Amino acid sequence: MKTRSPRALVTGLMWMQQREAEASLRHTCEQGDGLSRYGWLQHDGENFGVQDIHDHGLLLRTEFVKRPGGEHGGDWSWRVTARPEVGGAGTQASLISLFFYVATDGQGTLQPHVEDKTRLASVTGTTEELGHFKISFLKPTAETGTTPKYASYNYLQAASPGLHRLTDVVKSSLSNRFVFAPPGGPRQRFFAVDTFRGQPGAAEQDPRSHLLLHQVTLQLPCRVEVTFESGSVVGRPGPLAGPALTEELARHVAAFEQRFEETFSLGRKGFAPAQQRFAQAALSNMLGGMGYFHGRSIVQSAHTEHPVPYPEGSLFTAVPSRSFFPRGFLWDEGFHQLLLARWDPALSREVIAHWLDLMNVEGWIPREQILDDEARAKVPPEFVLQHNENANPPTLFLALQQLLGTAPLPYLQRVFPRLRTWYDWYNTTQAGPLPSTFRWRGRDRDPELFLNPKTLTSGLDDYPRASHPSADERHLDLRCWMALASAVMGDMAERLGEPAEPYRHAQRELSDNGLLDRLHWAERLGAFADYGNHSQAVGLEREKVRVVPGQVPPAPRLVRVVRKAPELQFVGALGYVSLFPLLLQLLRPDSPRLPRVLAAMRSEQHLWTPYGLRSLSRASPLYMKRNTEHDPPYWRGPVWININYLAVRALHHYSSHEGPYREQAAQLYRELRANLIANLYRQYAESGYLWEQYSDSTGKGQGCYPFTGWSALVVLVMAEEY
Repeated sequence: MKTRSPRALVTGLMWMQQREAEASLRHTCEQGDGLSRYGWLQHDGENFGVQDIHDHGLLLRTEFVKRPGGEHGGDWSWRVTARPEVGGAGTQASLISLFFYVATDGQGTLQPHVEDKTRLASVTGTTEELGHFKISFLKPTAETGTTPKYASYNYLQAASPGLHRLTDVVKSSLSNRFVFAPPGGPRQRFFAVDTFRGQPGAAEQDPRSHLLLHQVTLQLPCRVEVTFESGSVVGRPGPLAGPALTEELARHVAAFEQRFEETFSLGRKGFAPAQQRFAQAALSNMLGGMGYFHGRSIVQSAHTEHPVPYPEGSLFTAVPSRSFFPRGFLWDEGFHQLLLARWDPALSREVIAHWLDLMNVEGWIPREQILDDEARAKVPPEFVLQHNENANPPTLFLALQQLLGTAPLPYLQRVFPRLRTWYDWYNTTQAGPLPSTFRWRGRDRDPELFLNPKTLTSGLDDYPRASHPSADERHLDLRCWMALASAVMGDMAERLGEPAEPYRHAQRELSDNGLLDRLHWAERLGAFADYGNHSQAVGLEREKVRVVPGQVPPAPRLVRVVRKAPELQFVGALGYVSLFPLLLQLLRPDSPRLPRVLAAMRSEQHLWTPYGLRSLSRASPLYMKRNTEHDPPYWRGPVWININYLAVRALHHYSSHEGPYREQAAQLYRELRANLIANLYRQYAESGYLWEQYSDSTGKGQGCYPFTGWSALVVLVMAEEY
């Protein structure tokens, strides 16, 4: 836990199952740890959270409650309960060690209070945001409230090198020379932090970067509580611990469940209690995964010869995945806010404002936010650098469209100038070769190494575009995004009394179905499509290596072979991009193109599966094809929930508007909605996670996990909140 500030006090939990041969220290979410499941069961985004972690025979439950008061946010308490997992996989260790830490990063002071030489009983300190405070590590209890038979204590005092390296500091301080010796029980050696190995003098040299850690080792089952008490709270009714904490947790759980039902009405819609708990967990994990980041993006600008660090900035945001993508992504965030805006509109408005505040003077927002050492530690080096001519889908307009009716006028007045600059930046930098066309910049720079050069900036990565990138390309999805942006800008301008006609003019032009046909309807494909310098006759082959006598030949690479020269034409790829005029509801309900779009969606040879719409038609030449030897298909077949959400939302729209295809859209809506809900719930029940994507052939979760970013939109699908 930490405050939303650049140099925050950080508190956290690590744990270790003590086995005879080895011990694995857990801290940050890592897919490589192979936990059978973990995540928030309930989290309201502000006051409390309940999380279960299943770790190879161990069930760890973490709970927290915040109690407002005083001038610095009030008090909070943790409760951590550890017990053997009933029927759990793996061998249960005989001992568990819980590590609770407090760390400063550049400001503030900490003072340890040690009892009996090895037990860190409490920490007092002060920071700019929190004022004076006291953190107490209460003595452990059994779940019944009784004192466990035996507990062993160790503590560590060291310099804090930054949040991203706390795990390494603790690991380097572990020693196996300690002995657990309960009265009348067997003696067992265990790993514990050794204060003498932790270099306590380093903390004294720089008290502003200070780590204090309390380790308690004991037998299962057990429970440990930690309390944070703010020095500015007066008239405190008593410690938020024991029965008082139990009572507060029960009160918050009841309030959460009532608010969840009032917001999403899943009980009233007939969903079973287990399905409602699944939806609660999806929302809670998005809320529980929110983070505050501060630092500098590394940017390659057209105005500089070499990459430069941008000015410091802060970002409060949701993240796609705690384990794999624990940072902000621009196009993901618009989808995140569709859900969060239903739960807490004020929170959603704050997140959007943070994103808009990262805009530079030209109107560019880096699409991937890698702002500090902690975020950078999780990013491959080739993705750290951001290019200021590269865009990302402006999905924040989706959330703003939803928020516009209830957002306070002063808020809209503050964000409108930034949105206007952002909108103008897209029109200036992403313009296409013809009026009212658009083109994503930033495609792969060495196209001959790829079966089809990627377009990371579109968010759809390896989705097939023109085989030979050129300035002649017209990208359908970006045109549709700009139609949405124009509509929202027009609505906002009218509400604020600003000139709206420029936005309305763009909206009319980009929504003109006749112009859309002329620019993007591919009659041979029977679908809307991109346009560019394209050849279908491409493949990957192992290059021939020239052998030089006396030299070790280089390993032959897979390179692209073009068997038919490219020409300007529509790109023969039926998939998600083809659906964008429907997804963003630009097609008229009586459009003559609508029945062919709906037919492609329902065709099992093209996009339809029992698990949702696949991303690329099975008939496409690039369906499930690798892009390089080490680059498996990503948006070339698997089912993605963000696009499927837009599809059910659009089908609901067309089923509720008069038109000749209304009943066809309604039938598709019912089937697609049922398929999505059934598969995501089934995969969650079997695996314990929401996933980045889902197999179009089996429905199984794929990619990284837990992915409670846009996959959590299943909650809105269940609630029919569009």
